[in-house]
Amino acid sequence: MNMIVAADGRWGIGQRGDLLVRIPYDQRCFREKTLGKVVVLGRRTLATFPQGLPLPGRTNVILSRSPNYHVRNALVAHSLEELRERLKPHPEEDVYVVGGRSVYRQLLPLCRTVHVTKIDHAYEADCFFPDLDQADEWEIREESDERTYFDIAYRFLRYERKDRRQAIPVR
Repeated sequence: MNMIVAADGRWGIGQRGDLLVRIPYDQRCFREKTLGKVVVLGRRTLATFPQGLPLPGRTNVILSRSPNYHVRNALVAHSLEELRERLKPHPEEDVYVVGGRSVYRQLLPLCRTVHVTKIDHAYEADCFFPDLDQADEWEIREESDERTYFDIAYRFLRYERKDRRQAIPVR
């Protein structure tokens, strides 16, 4: 399973329920990577999408503990066990965890790859992603050249587990 996240220099990912910054090329890369795939996200993250609707062209799986929560045109999993069942028909490499904070933290142990858009700035943030640079089990396997959007410098990093067997299998 994969994760995909945009994080600032302190691993901040959000402020008051929204992204820290929107970078059009990053959004286009997100779309290209996830189109035709499965995206796993939390209920609050779904609410930040346009009109609060699931992403088109993808299988959306919403993780919510609320037993009566249902979303049109999306699958809902009310527990990690139910999520595993929902993901069984899909190859692990086609599953992308896309947020938010609690979903990232719950599912990071299941992931083998994390795609990070690393923004060279420290924003005011109240929501953070785990610092993979300080985690012994993760290493950078791929890094893009620096890109800029106006005065925002960023690059794309691909982190992988040093021992891919350490990830807990989804199945």
